[in-house]
Amino acid sequence: MEYIDIGGSGLRGSAVTLGCMRIDQLAEGEVADLIGTAADAGITMFDHADIYGGGRCEEIFGAALAQTSVRREDIVVQTKCGIRDGFFDFSAGHIRASVEGSLRRLRTDYVDLLLLHRPDTLMEPDEVAAAFDELVTAGKVRHVGVSNQNPAQLELLRAHVNQPLIANQLQFGLAHTALVDSGLNVNTGFDGGVVRDGGALEYCRLHGITIQPWSVLQHGHIAGTFLTNPDFRELNDALAAVGAEHGATPGAVAVAWILRHPARMQPVVGTTKPARVAELARAAEIELDRETWYALYRAAGNRLP
Repeated sequence: MEYIDIGGSGLRGSAVTLGCMRIDQLAEGEVADLIGTAADAGITMFDHADIYGGGRCEEIFGAALAQTSVRREDIVVQTKCGIRDGFFDFSAGHIRASVEGSLRRLRTDYVDLLLLHRPDTLMEPDEVAAAFDELVTAGKVRHVGVSNQNPAQLELLRAHVNQPLIANQLQFGLAHTALVDSGLNVNTGFDGGVVRDGGALEYCRLHGITIQPWSVLQHGHIAGTFLTNPDFRELNDALAAVGAEHGATPGAVAVAWILRHPARMQPVVGTTKPARVAELARAAEIELDRETWYALYRAAGNRLP
């Protein structure tokens, strides 16, 4: 496993992050096994949100961690806030209350990284700044970032908050390549040339913000995995061929494809199966050359100008 300095902050986490959105489907002992397997594979980063499982995911993680030999200080726990039932909320009061609830459920005194989950168009940046200041000063939050935000939204926040925004979660993977499409199709009339995110990839690279891709094995907007999906036959054949060369599964190759990008992204994998965690963690050991990276991009149905 490789480890990265997230956003140049000094907070180091594994190159592959374990997403915990679905662990409420498991028993406590099963979550403990999942955490232990992840740790054995070198994964030190765990991704949560206050809404996952209605809070149950954080709760079961906190209880399960206590059953393992994994020490809290040896892992990086991040959580997200801002999505409520039918609306988004970046008010200072909600941010504070959300963090307090997450700390209680996770059975910890602090979260290493707090992300604002989905952009709230009614956001008052000064309120966010006040909440961040209070939580960081109290030691309840150590670092802050965002999720699903474009460069202008990041600039607005950076003009008000006192802490660096060290991470931005964005959907990216072989079947959801918009993050790189527009850069590859500059000055063309192709659909891929449409800039849908304001140049988020280049902005984050320029400002040292770590991109954390989510739904890395999904197609569409969480429409299901592309692995073994007959609609992605060419891509799956290509992944299998590359996997055979490296002694790895197609899923691991798909994650390695993300890791190959020089932005040094930190993909979030959301499996609930220990064997799958170990399999996908192997992505950090796979080195793809430039030709193979582009071959997989094309196999996913993308064209180059």
